[in-house]
Amino acid sequence: MSLKLADNPPPINGDTTPESDAYHQISLIKMVPSLITLMALIAGITSLQKSISGDYEGAVMMLLVAAVFDVLDGAVARILKAQSEFGAQLDSLSDFLAFGVAPAILLHEWTMIDAGKLGWIASVVFPVAAALRLARFNVATKETSTMPLWKKRYFSGVPTPAGAGLVMMPIYVWFLSPETFGEFKLATPLIAVWTICVAAMMVSRIPTASLKYMKLPDRMAVPLMAAIGLIVAAMIHAPWVTLTLISSAYLISVPLALNHYRKLEQRFEKRNEDLSSLAFGIDEINMDASNEEDQI
Repeated sequence: MSLKLADNPPPINGDTTPESDAYHQISLIKMVPSLITLMALIAGITSLQKSISGDYEGAVMMLLVAAVFDVLDGAVARILKAQSEFGAQLDSLSDFLAFGVAPAILLHEWTMIDAGKLGWIASVVFPVAAALRLARFNVATKETSTMPLWKKRYFSGVPTPAGAGLVMMPIYVWFLSPETFGEFKLATPLIAVWTICVAAMMVSRIPTASLKYMKLPDRMAVPLMAAIGLIVAAMIHAPWVTLTLISSAYLISVPLALNHYRKLEQRFEKRNEDLSSLAFGIDEINMDASNEEDQI
């Protein structure tokens, strides 16, 4: 006696859903952006491990790797048209750990542990600011469809990866000259103050340039690629000098971007928002969780 299995087994528990509707298939290539995001997350976790073990150079290098993956996942998602809500949330979680928690732990283990309460406050404030920055960005992303193009060319506040790069400037200088901070007794508290200032720039609404919508003439394509090649070569042979220069250039670009933004604001909206509002105000985010029953 033999038992033969049916090619199409009968539905279980009365389920009559067609097979085409029961299974939702996804192309493997659509998973590539999320896999790249996972690589960034792994690099961030590895940076944490190296910071705790005292390998500060390795920790910074892992954060640079995470930054490269963070740039790639968004670009690949747009090229493959594989953007998804899952990918966006995973990217935010990865950014929080890699560019919020990891730099704070790195600076704390490196020197801010000796700054007492101020060092502890700075180590807590920076990842909190990163979380707030990412939450605001996720909410604002859903409203970009109604935003004019000229506003899309600017971030609201310093992006989390850029903030991580800025906050680590003191350690770049220390790698170049280890005795730099040893000669100044106030060096450690000043690093904590710098960390808090960068955190404030992240949660502010000061406009900063966004490369996503930046366009260049065709004739600038080859010079741009040459410049990128030069930066990569400099990163390989003189990473700390290069990172210091890049961070300094970005810091200089912030007031320049603000000045250009205010000119465009005056041109298109016939007004200039108060600088204090940009620095300390927040976007109009709906935080009211009440429903219609609560309003009766």
